[in-house]
Amino acid sequence: MRRPLGVGLGEVLWDMLPDGPQLGGAPANFAYHFNALGGQGMIVSRVGDDDAGRRACRLLAEQGLDVSRISVDPLHPTGRVDVLLSAQGTASYVFPDDVAWDFLPAARAEDTLAGGAACICFGTLCQRTPAGRAAVRSFLQAADAAVLRVFDCNLRQNFYSSEVVQDSLQLADVFKLNEEELDVLAPALGVADVLRDAAARRAALHALVTRFGLQAAALTRGAQGSVLMTGESCHEHAGEMVEVADTVGAGDAFTAALALGWLCGLPPEQIHARAASVAAYVCGAHGAMPPLPAALRLLP
Repeated sequence: MRRPLGVGLGEVLWDMLPDGPQLGGAPANFAYHFNALGGQGMIVSRVGDDDAGRRACRLLAEQGLDVSRISVDPLHPTGRVDVLLSAQGTASYVFPDDVAWDFLPAARAEDTLAGGAACICFGTLCQRTPAGRAAVRSFLQAADAAVLRVFDCNLRQNFYSSEVVQDSLQLADVFKLNEEELDVLAPALGVADVLRDAAARRAALHALVTRFGLQAAALTRGAQGSVLMTGESCHEHAGEMVEVADTVGAGDAFTAALALGWLCGLPPEQIHARAASVAAYVCGAHGAMPPLPAALRLLP
């Protein structure tokens, strides 16, 4: 079976963790895990003409990722994010402005990479600037109609708006978010005013699937597990017990497993179980891109 091409579209940056810098950025994490799980991962991004950018591209290439579509910005530095970890290992983030991935170039209508992708994953952070938003939209428009478009919103600080989220949902086939994001977005999108319990969150998730004509929506709930909603069914997973090292990249790993499982045509409950296992493994490791055991692969 030919390895499907999964594109992470958006930011590449350095996670400045308490124990030192680690390469990251949600689209880069997605592409890494898509690749590690048996697909062909690729990143479309932008770095600065600096040591941080060159090191990022070198490390990604060493992981087997194609970096030919990571462009170099001569004016703006490679992105970074200061990662703050709670006592429980939960991460929060602070992002500087005016970095290279804010100026991702727009795709041409005849972009062969967009046309050849099986899956494109994108979020809100790289759409915080007009240039980034135009780049995401142009790349998705250049893609073939059959490409699986995955919107992993990854709300960060104030770098999003309900307009960007709604436009992204209209472009998406699959939506992934966490509980905190659903609590913010449900009122903003007019799905629900207050989400008081798990039943209300499931109803809000189903409303999003219906309203935006999604193939599926996945809600991650940390230690409480996750929910995978399709138009026909709802699958809940209790999660897996793990000693958390940090949560950086776990959601992106979940998204990569979800997308690759969907492309492989696996049943939703099997996709969900594998995505939960991959996310749990990443939670138990340090950094966003730990080596994955062969047992977690979806394709040989």
